[in-house]
Amino acid sequence: MNILLISDVYFPRINGVSTSIDTFRREFLAKGHKVWLIAPDYFIPSEDENHILRISSHYLIMDPEDRIMRYGHALRHLDELRRENFEIIHIQTPFVAHYLGLRLSKELGIPRVETYHTHFEEYFYHYIPLLPRPLMRYAARWFAHHQCNQLQGLVVPSRPMLDVLRHYGITTHAEVIPTGLEPDRFEFGDGASFRAKHDIAPTRPVMLFVGRVAHEKNIGFLLKVTERVRQDIPNVLFIIAGEGPAQESLRNETLRLGLEGNVLFIGYLDRHKELRDCYRCADLFVFSSRTETQGLVLLEAMAQGIPLVSTAELGARSVLCEGFGVHIASEEVDEFAGKAIALLRNPEERQRLAAAGHTYARQWSAASLAYRMLDFYQKTIAEFSHHAPASA
Repeated sequence: MNILLISDVYFPRINGVSTSIDTFRREFLAKGHKVWLIAPDYFIPSEDENHILRISSHYLIMDPEDRIMRYGHALRHLDELRRENFEIIHIQTPFVAHYLGLRLSKELGIPRVETYHTHFEEYFYHYIPLLPRPLMRYAARWFAHHQCNQLQGLVVPSRPMLDVLRHYGITTHAEVIPTGLEPDRFEFGDGASFRAKHDIAPTRPVMLFVGRVAHEKNIGFLLKVTERVRQDIPNVLFIIAGEGPAQESLRNETLRLGLEGNVLFIGYLDRHKELRDCYRCADLFVFSSRTETQGLVLLEAMAQGIPLVSTAELGARSVLCEGFGVHIASEEVDEFAGKAIALLRNPEERQRLAAAGHTYARQWSAASLAYRMLDFYQKTIAEFSHHAPASA
């Protein structure tokens, strides 16, 4: 099959969308399919640029980590793309990539599907704060309804997120296909070397968050949890691995809470070595995002044998099962902190929970989920072909 992926974000920009694209792309290639990707040019190559068409881009004022592709520059490659005889377009993001995908779908005469990776309703207002929150939620719902009903197929990472989209009135045929874990995610990192590198004592209790340091991740709540945990475990360390637009405000909150000695901002880490080492250095992974459409880092932590304390909101509900790698808590500081304290004080329970999570995570195989995506493509292509003569 010849597949064209289009995204407003990809490596070297690190986030869940980039990881999802990379995971499926690798699996498709391993199965003998041809895959092209259109993505912004960051002027820093990723590890594998084969069949990646980088488009001239410019910075976003509200989010300087990201870049916006120049639509007109992408269309300059139309003749080149036409020669590749693609069978389907898979759009990954709802900005320039979405409208570019619509245009290329019409020009090439092939169906278009899109993955709804991000629950925008819950955080648009963080990035456009001058407008009222209810207005921004309405705009996000209208935006999603308008775009998703322009597709031949919709991919959603979790059932709760699909329920939200159906509530918006989106009628497009959709399937729930999460991103899976590749086999190397289960190869344990070297936590001892990570601790040594960052001058963390071997026996110091460590809680860890991995992900984009953004407002919607609700990391401020985890700082409050850390403050409460410190009352019982004074030398606890909370590591925040990632970068993002909320970093400055979280650093200020860390100072306000007097947690300078208990919080370590570590930045982005190489996924193939450093990130696994970072997971393995932790005694406990903590998570409280309200907006995850899946929560891949939860499975990554389990794959590395790290027990979790987490809330179970939206897509995370589809991933988390109490006792299988995680103790689920509400977004209430004392309850969440109490479960974290109990685990940090009980190495036997941490080991039991970690072993259960490691086994549970193996159900989320990247290979099997890639087969499901390919089957979805085939069904969409067949349906599109069936209706093409009538619409001509």
